[in-house]
Amino acid sequence: MTDRITIHWFRNDLRLEDNPALVAASEAGRVLPVYIYDTTAPESAKLGGASKWWLHHSLHALNASLNGSLLILKGDPEQLLKQLISDNHAQAVVWNRGYEPWQIKRDTHIKQLLKEQGLDVHSHNGHLLWEPMSVVKKDGTPYKVFTPYYRKGCLAQPEPRFPLEAPNVEYAASETKGLTVDELELLPTIPWDTQIKLMWEPGPSGAKAKLARYIQEASDKYQDARNLPAVKGTSQLSPYLHFGEISVNQVWYALKDAFTKDPDNAHLDTFLSELGWREFSHYLLYHWPSIQTDNFNNKFDAFPWRDDLASLKAWQTGQTGVPIVDAGMRELWQTGYMHNRVRMIVGSFLVKNLLLDWRAGERWFWDCLLDADMAANSASWQWVAGSGADAAPYFRVFNPVLQGEKFDKQGDYVKRFCPELTRLPPKYIHQPWAAPQDILRACQITLGKDYPKPIVDLKQSRERALDAFQQMKAVS
Repeated sequence: MTDRITIHWFRNDLRLEDNPALVAASEAGRVLPVYIYDTTAPESAKLGGASKWWLHHSLHALNASLNGSLLILKGDPEQLLKQLISDNHAQAVVWNRGYEPWQIKRDTHIKQLLKEQGLDVHSHNGHLLWEPMSVVKKDGTPYKVFTPYYRKGCLAQPEPRFPLEAPNVEYAASETKGLTVDELELLPTIPWDTQIKLMWEPGPSGAKAKLARYIQEASDKYQDARNLPAVKGTSQLSPYLHFGEISVNQVWYALKDAFTKDPDNAHLDTFLSELGWREFSHYLLYHWPSIQTDNFNNKFDAFPWRDDLASLKAWQTGQTGVPIVDAGMRELWQTGYMHNRVRMIVGSFLVKNLLLDWRAGERWFWDCLLDADMAANSASWQWVAGSGADAAPYFRVFNPVLQGEKFDKQGDYVKRFCPELTRLPPKYIHQPWAAPQDILRACQITLGKDYPKPIVDLKQSRERALDAFQQMKAVS
């Protein structure tokens, strides 16, 4: 081993296995591992409360896997890296690439600056199966529709890189004084995380446990079970993928390995295509960097959104009077997570039944979701609003009653998060306002007291949404 010191800058790659930058650093000599809590991030990219909670525990897990050698810093990465290089006589810096617009700008600047100072600087792909700059149409332009992007663009590429083993690393002792994880002050000051702590185990071991459970218990039922919020039909890997505690390459090949004897299995194909949707979100953000704030389809700039703080608050707190919407919003607050089918339902309710701007939903999810990801959050909200790439048509308005009756037939999901409705029979669990008064009395439910009356009429609000869409079309 040489005396060469390479700084490995951990970001959203908080793992040792399948970490291309860490492998490259370890092959060059001693490694100084550092995590920098970037205080220069733009306001729209600063971590929400749920993400901070996850990061706190994830950094503890990473530091433990590094035998306590992780250097933790807080501030401006450019200044901190320059000081770190000087203090420790480092010759090289490596990291795994980020694809958010502000990250690209920051990293490009830092890479150029350090190279000009004679440093050996390299970045690697540790976050995506196919990098967005490598997938384009024959005419060189980016795809705007998912299916050709995934089927013709991605799957026509060479097979994704096979996961790398954790390297044998000799860590360099730091001459720079760092912080403890606790000194980052990421945890909440009030105990809203009680339920979250019971449900989640941040870190690579938690990721592997989630993946193993999914493969063993749900992977052969995924096509149907993924739509049922009351059952564990999904992998729940999104927070781990976002923070890089498991790589998408590891997940891709683990699933392929599980279906070795049946490589054309429909459940496998559907799950892998969902990983493709994750890729597509990053692809869209890379090629259209303003999608977090601007309508992808600029015709929606003329959309007549309403300004109604009372309705927004009712939606945020799960008090809309529409059970599956309220269950979803309460699940989000209590667990830092929401089932994907329900995300579509609550999103449609906000932008169509309430006629509130999708950006209000994007910001609430950003703060509350453990898996808050700029690419996925932005693309998904624009999809449900009808303003995004390959989006659901605006005139497709989810009926939350029918969605509940189809995907939560017995109301088990609603009852879990809206316990005040537990006594209602399945016939009325998704529309308590339709229950006869004698049944409501027998169930000890008074609408407007024990559970809210609906804040909008579903049929009338649907018509209002369609009228607003026609009004937008007339303007644009």
